[in-house]
Amino acid sequence: MSTQKALPHPHPATQAFFDPATWTVTYVVADTQSRRAAIIDPVLDYDPKSGRTSTASADQVLAFVRAQGLQVDWILETHAHADHLSAAHYLKEQVGGRIAIGENIRTVQSTFKAIFNLEQSFVPDGSQFDHLFADGEVFMIGNMEATAMLVPGHTPADMAYRVGDSLFVGDTLFMPDVGTARADFPGGDAHVLFRSIRKLLALPPETKVFVCHDYPPESREAQWQTTVGDQAAKNIHVHEGISEEGFVAMRAARDATLGMPTLILPSIQVNIRAGEMPPAEANGVSYLKIPLNALG
Repeated sequence: MSTQKALPHPHPATQAFFDPATWTVTYVVADTQSRRAAIIDPVLDYDPKSGRTSTASADQVLAFVRAQGLQVDWILETHAHADHLSAAHYLKEQVGGRIAIGENIRTVQSTFKAIFNLEQSFVPDGSQFDHLFADGEVFMIGNMEATAMLVPGHTPADMAYRVGDSLFVGDTLFMPDVGTARADFPGGDAHVLFRSIRKLLALPPETKVFVCHDYPPESREAQWQTTVGDQAAKNIHVHEGISEEGFVAMRAARDATLGMPTLILPSIQVNIRAGEMPPAEANGVSYLKIPLNALG
């Protein structure tokens, strides 16, 4: 990708933005030397009752980027989210940056093109994104070296991004007292998820872990930062000593009790398009589909 030489920069500056409506955390990861940055998992507000979108959450991110004088190199998606719409397209229009996701998004697009019977012009080749990462691909955020890590299981396309001593894990891991992602979406696989998590937990224990969501118990406020060491020791679903078969059995039993996320139907249709809405119809309005009896 880039021919720049990475400079020693083990501690990227990270700012989190928590959206209580979807329990989602968006991150701005910045190289303080070059003032260049990446935005990870941005949220586009959506009211399912009215079908109206809002950029209030994304505008908070924009205000921070502009106040800090940052140039956005990347808008990174960890996967095609099922619980919020992506603001990637809106942010790119405002501040630039390349929208990127893992190359297995093609599989997810093919699956959901069939489920939603999307328009013929929608091609499930990942071309809606500016860049598709391969597993282990190294890229630059300013002078900082970052690595894209394929961590499938929740979906086939999940990625984690390692930047210096920080790891952005998307939905693969939650806070240790919450556990791990579900694996019952189309293309999900609990065996694969367990192996992906073990891959992450093999990183140095002091590595900072930033999660994409928190669903806190009543005993605490929302949190989103932990460490690999804490996850390995305390994660209620995958701490050291839990076998793959034990994890898979737990995940199957737990997933069977979970309803579909509130925003899964609108979210997927937008997020597999890198945050763009479906093409407007003859009346100038974009529409999202509700497939009856097709999920769950």
